Amino acid sequence: MDSIPEAYEAAPLTVKVASQQEFDKIHQFNHETFADEIPQHHKREDGKLVDAFHEKNTYIVALEGEELVGMVCYNAVRPFSLDKKMDNLDAYLPPHNNLVEIRLFAVKKNKRKQGIAIAMLKKLIPSLISQGYDLGVISASLKELELYHNIGAVPFGSLVGTKEVPYQPLYFHINNLKGAFKVINR
Repeated sequence: MDSIPEAYEAAPLTVKVASQQEFDKIHQFNHETFADEIPQHHKREDGKLVDAFHEKNTYIVALEGEELVGMVCYNAVRPFSLDKKMDNLDAYLPPHNNLVEIRLFAVKKNKRKQGIAIAMLKKLIPSLISQGYDLGVISASLKELELYHNIGAVPFGSLVGTKEVPYQPLYFHINNLKGAFKVINR
């Protein structure tokens, strides 16, 4: 009889910009999160959900070995998803020079509260700063508002989404996030 190890050691976490080879995993994780767990989209037989902005997105992924355990993406090409959800998005925003939308910020359900979200932000923030983005917008799950509040995000406008799956639009000054995570811009 095999014995159960006293401690389970997970594969090391790798956080990086996704390669094209990881897109299939991203589409599966997108479906798992936004069709299975959060009923924002209809379930598909193939278990894959390709984001409407996929071609414009740059994805940051968190991998444990070969398993995709987290993702977030950004896109600076308008119209954003928030442009389609609310009239005159810019009227809600403070002065800025270079706006970016952050989307699809998710961690596998069984991997949450383990620092994966923070690890992805530590990769994302320097990338955004180095590209000159100064303000970001995101549609945040109401369940995660505390996380966003802790990093200095500011709610604006009315809830977007649906009655079943509402999201709060938020903006944040990207340079302010640098200090929140003690990110070293290399």
